[in-house]
Amino acid sequence: MAQPDCPHCGGTGWKTVERIAEDEKPKRVSWEKPVADTGEKRSVWAVLCDCTGGDRAARTLARARIPKKYEHCDFDNFETDVYVVTGRYKSDEAAAYDRSLEKAKLVVEAFARDYPVGAEAGLLIMGPFGTGKTHLAIAALRKLIGRGHSGLFYNYGELLRAIQDSYNPNSQTTEMGILKPILESEVLVIDDLGFIKPSDWVREMVAHILNSRYNAQLTTILTTMYKDEEASAPQANGGGPSEGPTRSFSRANRGTFKLPSAQEISSQELDTLEKRTGKHIRSRLYEMCRTIELFAPDYRLAFREAGRVR
Repeated sequence: MAQPDCPHCGGTGWKTVERIAEDEKPKRVSWEKPVADTGEKRSVWAVLCDCTGGDRAARTLARARIPKKYEHCDFDNFETDVYVVTGRYKSDEAAAYDRSLEKAKLVVEAFARDYPVGAEAGLLIMGPFGTGKTHLAIAALRKLIGRGHSGLFYNYGELLRAIQDSYNPNSQTTEMGILKPILESEVLVIDDLGFIKPSDWVREMVAHILNSRYNAQLTTILTTMYKDEEASAPQANGGGPSEGPTRSFSRANRGTFKLPSAQEISSQELDTLEKRTGKHIRSRLYEMCRTIELFAPDYRLAFREAGRVR
């Protein structure tokens, strides 16, 4: 909404601009204005006033489809001192877990701060359940929207179901109606990549979305619980291969994970990201995204033990 006391637009939300350089002209010309006592006419454009910027950001944020439970997520409330204070873990392990969160936060926050500068067309945030992957992805999305960029959030399963539902003859939407904003949004967050059991249709659809966005040079941020065949040290977070703590994490990670269906499976039974998406898609992700790995157990348990709520 325009500021009622704005000296530039008088509260209308629009201001006029004259004699704009050819390569800076807005798309719509409103009128030509005669100059008094001369035969000259100047082109005049009506453009949105700067005082409406905050309102535009609020509207863009509302259209981003961020789930209500995640609306609070930002970088300021992403805590990185979770594990040491619980006393549940060995001191070197707990410190390593906290460093993993801190490094991941630094990388994602720097990406959002410096955007669109940088070689990466996106981020791939990998890690077990409950390590803050979605929090970081949404924090980046909210930061970018606050800076004037457009963005969209989709859970991987919901995205695929929405596309499938559009094939129903009674549906009020079409496949293209669902896909158009996904393919064209400046920034897209896909949460829980690979969670839906892969099929030929799933692989083809995901490949289409990622390839289209990559070719259009649009930014995609993805999260996934599936890792590559060989677990690596957190090099993408800014450090080289680490000793003891990373190995300790690998041992700690040999327990069980509980899926949203409440089914418990061992970490060895989890598929790799390539198996869940296909070799072509994994290769594309290597090319278009910087990989950030979170090495830590479920923080929700750690937060409860630390007497915090996240």
